[in-house]
Amino acid sequence: MTQANCADSSPDFNEVLQLRLSRRGLLKGSLASASASYLGVGTLAATGVVEAQAASTRLRLNFNAVAKSLDDLVRLPTGYSYKLLLATGDPIAPGIPAYSNAGADEANSFSRRAGDHNDGMYFFGMNNQARWDSSASERALLCVNHEAITSAFLHPQGQTIVDGKRTVDTEVVKEMLAHGVSVIEVRREAGSYSLQKDSLRNRRITTMTEIEISGPASGSPLMVTRYSPTGKRTRGTLGNCANGHTPWGTYLTCEENWAGYFRRPSSDDAKRNPQQLTALKRYGIAGKGRELWATASPDGNDQRFSRWDASVTGASADGSDDYRHAPNTFGWVVEIDPFNTDVSPKKRTALGRFAHEGAWPGPVRTGQPLVWYMGCDARGEYIYKFVSTKLWDPADATKGMAAGDKYMDDGRLYAARFNADGSGDWLELSFGQNGIDSTSPVYPFANQADVLVHARLAADAVGATKMDRPEWGAVNPRNGEVYMTLTYNPSRDFNQLDAANPRFYRDAKAGKQGQGNVNGHIIRWAEQGSQSGATHFRWDVFLFASRDNADQDNVNVSGLDASNDFSSPDGLWFSRTGLLWIETDDHAYRDSSNCMLLAAIPGTVGDGGQRQIISRDGEQQKNVTTHVGASATMASLRRFLVGPVDCEITGLAESPDGKALFVNIQHLGETTNDKGFDIVKPSTYLSHWPAGGDARPRSATIVITRDDGGTVGADLV
Repeated sequence: MTQANCADSSPDFNEVLQLRLSRRGLLKGSLASASASYLGVGTLAATGVVEAQAASTRLRLNFNAVAKSLDDLVRLPTGYSYKLLLATGDPIAPGIPAYSNAGADEANSFSRRAGDHNDGMYFFGMNNQARWDSSASERALLCVNHEAITSAFLHPQGQTIVDGKRTVDTEVVKEMLAHGVSVIEVRREAGSYSLQKDSLRNRRITTMTEIEISGPASGSPLMVTRYSPTGKRTRGTLGNCANGHTPWGTYLTCEENWAGYFRRPSSDDAKRNPQQLTALKRYGIAGKGRELWATASPDGNDQRFSRWDASVTGASADGSDDYRHAPNTFGWVVEIDPFNTDVSPKKRTALGRFAHEGAWPGPVRTGQPLVWYMGCDARGEYIYKFVSTKLWDPADATKGMAAGDKYMDDGRLYAARFNADGSGDWLELSFGQNGIDSTSPVYPFANQADVLVHARLAADAVGATKMDRPEWGAVNPRNGEVYMTLTYNPSRDFNQLDAANPRFYRDAKAGKQGQGNVNGHIIRWAEQGSQSGATHFRWDVFLFASRDNADQDNVNVSGLDASNDFSSPDGLWFSRTGLLWIETDDHAYRDSSNCMLLAAIPGTVGDGGQRQIISRDGEQQKNVTTHVGASATMASLRRFLVGPVDCEITGLAESPDGKALFVNIQHLGETTNDKGFDIVKPSTYLSHWPAGGDARPRSATIVITRDDGGTVGADLV
């Protein structure tokens, strides 16, 4: 996806291609046939990758498959090594002591330490003038999300809770600071990368950071809070899962599981009108709050904590004396300029509010709109696309957040409908279009700000396709096709199967999670027409995740074997060469293996044809005709890494030269609390990675390199 970072005054791809053809003759492989349809490939020219691809365009995996593993360590292929780069609590500023990993660290020090649950990230190459350079590999700013926390390991003996309330406010401060984003400087040293702990460019963006609300919902009455009566600012970012980037060198962090942090007791329902209740229910704003942060301010006067109470507590009609609207200020794509510490981050409301998994840029072409693809990560939610109104001008590549104001605050938001015949439609989510207005039976929309704040309801209203948990997306740099993981959905109803979500089965080994679409799949689509202007697409299912020994009629549809079977695809990343990386966050296959990273050589939409999948639920049987990609083989899909116990493999970035892959390993031992865990007895911890021994586990970023200094994962042949 790094092609979007290179959209400057580089020559058109066809010009480069014709020049290369005149020198070396016809290309071999898939790039030549794909180039005509993928208008965005031309942006690769600035990195020199086109030259390499023109000389040789076939990919070959360069490692032997790693076996499945239940060990508490990171397994890699022979010939590969990894280095620990950044773990929970590591200092990122001078004067901060080493992390105790025993809960003893001062709470406010987490404003200068790495947060917890490392997740999505991006490598921003930096030149000798300390400016963004998408082709620079020796030095960079690495932006790393911190999605959530494993709270038990942050404190000496876990959280202090008395009568359902948090009674130690410093614990809560530490937890709030452990969320958000780290921006760190890294440099290549001895073939890998090291954190530059003393760099003045290192910083944290947390739940405490002041952030501007930008775009159509800025200043809306729906954004008014005690903190910002004008509705134009908010405090903090939360649930930072996947990510994205822009052609002007800024980072997009995306707010996913934010709703559960807010307290809203059932008694609040009586203070709400039917319209408000519809919206609150659709976004799941109810309950006590997952970390009980609101209870740390028992009298409601400490706004650091009371802002997590989303109930009506004030007397004002507009909500300016409480935080009833605070949830509306979360669930957005947040833009951060990693190179400019003086500029506040901005929540880009034109891209809609939901459980944002990420925002992945499509091809970048001079004189055409910019595109970002997004998923709402919850069961039965939607896939979205944002198209800018303004047309891309390469002169904006140096303008930072001002370019964001131009391209990300004005545009059209769409939701996807996947049709049974393999076609698809982008349905516009604009006030006054497609039944989105005050007369909608789903929800009475008042204006475009209302549509964007309640984008889920707008997608409901237009009849978008409910998907099996849209997770990460990625755009193939060779042909512009878009891939998105549908990680798993045990809630998929047998009577609501469709061509894009066609599986229902029972897996006894998966326990209570063992029915529905237990293992997940990866869908992909090719836009019809220009990437930015297309309102129609063709789609198929690239891969169905499965155990290798499952029934190929309805489960192991892609023909996986022991070298490449997997479950619950989550993270996705395309290398510049076109190699696709697949990460897992499994809930159904943990008896056979820890979570993993696989490398895939993708084909194209339609390379496998139609397939009938037979689903059974007791005596019932349902046949669904779908559209599938070519079956997997050892040559096209292999397991590259297996992680430690109880982890999620998530977040990917790579150096522009392809010689280093950055991978995050998150929430080791996360289910420890469910299995006789005792914080004072290290022997009860399910994982001790990365330190080993009796240490508490820590989420971490690792850097993987090939021992011979070559490219990671695959070679061009």
